[in-house]
Amino acid sequence: MALYALTIFISAVLLFLVQPIIAKQILPWFGGSAAVWTTCLVFFQFLLLFGYAYADWTTRKLNARRQAVVHIALLVLSVITLPIIPDAAWKPAGNEDPTWRILGLLTLTIGLPYFLLSTTGPLVQAWFARSFPTATVYRLFALSNFGSLLALVAYPFAVEPWTSSSEQSWTWSAGYIVFALLCTGSALYSARHADGVRILAAAPVPAPAEGPAPAPSDYLLWLLLAGMGSFMLLAVSNHIAHDIASVPFLWILPLTLYLLTFILCFEGRQGRGWYHRIWFLGPMLIVVAAMAWSVYHERGIVDVKEALPLFSAGLFLMCMFFHGELAAMKPSPRHLTGFYLMVSLGGALGGLAVGFVAPKVFNAYYEFSAGLLITLALAAYLTRSVNKLVPVAALAALGVTGYYVVQHFDSLSSNTRVMERNFYGTLRVKDTGPEGDPETMRRMLHGMIMHGEQHLGPRRKEPTSYYGPTAGVGQAILALQASGPLRVGVVGLGVGTLAAYGRTEDMYRFYEINPQVIDTARKEFFFLGDSAATIETVLGDARLAMEREVPQQYDVLVIDAFSSDAIPVHLITREAMAVYLRHLKPGGILAIHITNRFLRLGPVVKRLADDQGLHAILIDDDAKGSDLATTDWMLLSRDATLLKRPEVARGEAAIEDLPGLRIWTDSFNNLFQILK
Repeated sequence: MALYALTIFISAVLLFLVQPIIAKQILPWFGGSAAVWTTCLVFFQFLLLFGYAYADWTTRKLNARRQAVVHIALLVLSVITLPIIPDAAWKPAGNEDPTWRILGLLTLTIGLPYFLLSTTGPLVQAWFARSFPTATVYRLFALSNFGSLLALVAYPFAVEPWTSSSEQSWTWSAGYIVFALLCTGSALYSARHADGVRILAAAPVPAPAEGPAPAPSDYLLWLLLAGMGSFMLLAVSNHIAHDIASVPFLWILPLTLYLLTFILCFEGRQGRGWYHRIWFLGPMLIVVAAMAWSVYHERGIVDVKEALPLFSAGLFLMCMFFHGELAAMKPSPRHLTGFYLMVSLGGALGGLAVGFVAPKVFNAYYEFSAGLLITLALAAYLTRSVNKLVPVAALAALGVTGYYVVQHFDSLSSNTRVMERNFYGTLRVKDTGPEGDPETMRRMLHGMIMHGEQHLGPRRKEPTSYYGPTAGVGQAILALQASGPLRVGVVGLGVGTLAAYGRTEDMYRFYEINPQVIDTARKEFFFLGDSAATIETVLGDARLAMEREVPQQYDVLVIDAFSSDAIPVHLITREAMAVYLRHLKPGGILAIHITNRFLRLGPVVKRLADDQGLHAILIDDDAKGSDLATTDWMLLSRDATLLKRPEVARGEAAIEDLPGLRIWTDSFNNLFQILK
């Protein structure tokens, strides 16, 4: 029994530890977008489905000896594919669909090991039920989810802050070899137990405990409940990353809560574990309506201290409902592989709906609101046979939620000229007033974050928002203009505001990973078209593009790429700095935008500057007396005297020091250490 339990526990730890390990390694290659994590989750869910299907088929169709031989052969083959280090050849060129490239990369890098880990839960439980017919097999399901939860909680606290990505990959690979040995031992023990003498006997698999066969409606409800849990997991993850805070370790929180509900609902010998409708249904109805209100008419709760608890509590209560009702319907051990197969299929379909179908069908994140409505409708249906007040309360919550959802959809389209969605998120262009009004401004929004704006009246050529003449980047450009024509590189196009500084002989080169941003900036805004400078745009991840280019000899290189409210981490590492300096003139200025609600990026950039022998100052612009945004810019240069000039250093502020802060590299960063 200990052998089976240890095999399942270690497989579960490895199964969910590999997800943040591999996602973090490939995140820089695809622009740091939260969609990378969503795509990875969909991949993992489908491999989990294939693993459960394999476990179900081999348990039903193969005798004990053949099942062991096949599985051990696959384990040996999977060990040969180690270590799990992505091949740099998968880095995108800039114009391909990132989704398929990520799926191909994951398949070749971790496909077979992850597939075999995903088979372990149902397969070893089936072996356990065969070896110990009177034992409680569903306790192993709770143990599996506990191992998964432990891995996810340990990663941001005990793994990521102390080890590099390469060290994580090698350590995980070593752990996988241990798992392969344990799983081999479990397979041999199970096969030997089947005939009581030796593994070479080809005894058929004994049938586990009998029980009533599930009805077709049972299979449908298993599928729906499991699918909605997965659907809301990804929908809430997208909402947190896109509209609240694009901080990578926050992506782990929803998955942790999702797994916790599995543990609480399946722990226990009978019934629903820790789930009871009377405890969870009422709070769920209230919180779901509160989540709908929070996004109503653009009154989203954008403060992470308020939004994160609300949406985390909502996801937890919804998943307790889905998984608690699912646990109440679990069949006898005889049908457990079919049950797990339907649970896995539902999870895969839910993930597919959010990760692949929704971006192609919807032009905004409508699936989140739709998921809230489906959840309440399902609650009303499942409680229809209990006290009449319960389904009535669910229908009342459905009505309130529906009202706020409709109002939210209306607000998205009001005064909206463009609303598009792709792999990198949702993009909207809105006017703040009526057409023809000289005070009207046009804004580009990515989720809840404004990525630039422009006056539509007489002031349309003025730099706006984060890029005014008193901001750090504005001061740097204006100070260097006296020396002659400028070559300016800009990482992150936005609406092209910095082109407003361009003069006749200047050249401005914008790097942008999202093709929709380039198209929208040219069609809906006028900075690029009105600029007197020569304008160039480069499609693709800026760092990858600059790695391939010959030195551009920029006078000013601006790093202003945002993913929601965070600069992608891979743009502020030692390796990234080396790329920037290769393209920067000896007397040039590197301007890095570090305005951020959640992270203290100044100390990180200062450490990088010291490491490269650069001088650095922080320009804190409160934009008093103007309609510009408050900003923080770091200006770096090899020339100390340049940064001391009054027109450059105006607004200089002290750079906070964080003792013990290590230099960030492509394989190491510690986001917890710089949280505000």
